[in-house]
Amino acid sequence: MNDIALKDQLAGHRVPGPLVPTGEIAIAKRPPKLVEASKGAAPKGDENDGSKGLYGYLRLFQVSRVITMLAIYLYLDQLDLHLKMQNKQKLERLKNAYRLTRAAVYGEKLWGIKLWFFQLFLKASRRFLLGTETDRLKIQERQAVWLKDKLIELGPTFIKIGQSMGTRADLLPLPFVKELGTLVDQVPAFPNDVAFAIIERELGKKISEVYKEFELEPVAAASLGQVYRARLHSGEEVAVKVQRPNLEGTIKGDIVILKKVANFAERFPQLNENADWAGMLREFDQTIHEEMDYSAEGRNAERFRDNFKTWTNVHVPTIYWNSTTSRVMTMEFIHGTKVTDLEELVRRDVDPAIVNRLLIKTYLKQLLEDGFFHADPHPGNLLVMPDGRLAFFDFGMVGRITPELQAKMIDAFFHVVSKDPAGIAQDLIDLDFLKPGTPHSTVKPVVEKMFEFHFNLKLKDVNFKELTYDLADVMYDYPFRLPSNFTYIMRALMTLEGIGIITDPEFNFFETAKPYAKEFMLRREGKDFRKFFVDKLMGRDEGGKIDWDRTWKLAKMAFKTVLNN
Repeated sequence: MNDIALKDQLAGHRVPGPLVPTGEIAIAKRPPKLVEASKGAAPKGDENDGSKGLYGYLRLFQVSRVITMLAIYLYLDQLDLHLKMQNKQKLERLKNAYRLTRAAVYGEKLWGIKLWFFQLFLKASRRFLLGTETDRLKIQERQAVWLKDKLIELGPTFIKIGQSMGTRADLLPLPFVKELGTLVDQVPAFPNDVAFAIIERELGKKISEVYKEFELEPVAAASLGQVYRARLHSGEEVAVKVQRPNLEGTIKGDIVILKKVANFAERFPQLNENADWAGMLREFDQTIHEEMDYSAEGRNAERFRDNFKTWTNVHVPTIYWNSTTSRVMTMEFIHGTKVTDLEELVRRDVDPAIVNRLLIKTYLKQLLEDGFFHADPHPGNLLVMPDGRLAFFDFGMVGRITPELQAKMIDAFFHVVSKDPAGIAQDLIDLDFLKPGTPHSTVKPVVEKMFEFHFNLKLKDVNFKELTYDLADVMYDYPFRLPSNFTYIMRALMTLEGIGIITDPEFNFFETAKPYAKEFMLRREGKDFRKFFVDKLMGRDEGGKIDWDRTWKLAKMAFKTVLNN
């Protein structure tokens, strides 16, 4: 149990060599460039963000080209849906024209002819770029490889964006999702001499003064940094994460360029109808800057550990603060098996389905109770340790949920469990899922249409991803959009279901989540109701009214939960 291959650790794609004494790095193995850099000559480069001048225009062109090509691919992939919307608009315009003049009718019929030719052009473009139904999959696979390569070429910002896109099976064809998923642990590493120079400059000491042994090659390379295995002089085996050079300047310049692209897109309202792109960019900007600060990541890890301090089956690596800065992190090295490595888990007598249920339960606690969640739960960040504990690490990307949003999410769960379309309609309004300017009166019939099929299914027959696919059509035709504060919640949920489907073929997100969600909901709601009733008895909040219907539903749910246990 103690001799797990290191390919299952961290990003987990290679077996590293043995740890070597740091003296070999400092004397025999360290290139001359490292000696110069350790004296303070390593170029920081963070002052220049690369968004200005001729290089800035070239960068803007490169980014815009990739975004435009991806937009064209996705538009043509969903062409049938777009044509349906266009034909629907054509009929509505013609109907309105009949109420006006004959000239208006002729004008609309002429417009309809122009639309017909335009649609022929779109269909021909789809045939040329995406091929026929028989060869479309192979063409999409080539396009996905092209996109991945371009994102790697564009650098850390776009690798990170690609990782996020790789979890959005609701937005991207499956070949894109699979290919972008490799960005998690197949990012090219940067040179060792640069990494060692950064470590020594950040810690203000030679590597041999901090670490007794240090591996010469990284065990993992990610979008923002790479990880080495080492050993402290006190004997602890550690993982040392080093940030990529000139990262802050690169990210800053790319954000400026992306804002220019977003500002241009805002001129076309139809591009912003189904998603708050500007809001998502703001959230990405905030999150990635926090992710670049390894000290903040360490604090996130300690907050997560404190939230789960009573959970004996969850582990968070120890952070060694005396060897950690904003650009270098030293933490406990975790031996373990990826949650998706089914053969290894079974060989070690661990049931993957039990691991998956534990993972779901931890996330429901994070979302419904803590309001603080790990926003990047891909298999490289989750390991099953030899003693069976589930280890979380890489807390650079975390999400925070306000108490108000938590309360709204719990309300939504109430209404889904009780199959209440009117309640869900109000939840969508409260959670800001409506496009700006949409009359609230239009929501209820749309919600009833959205859920009429799924309400007739047993909860175990509902698949989160399939529901998302079904809602994509409705969200396109009707006045809904994804609010920016749900970006990372949706990312986490989609990733969790992907892990669940791999680890348990019978897995259903809703069915698995239901008992745990009820447990956390009852705990939170019960606490709120106790406070409310005490306030009423003590004469506080005299203008408030008791929601007896809600109280009755809560009591029924609690009674059923006790019986089921």
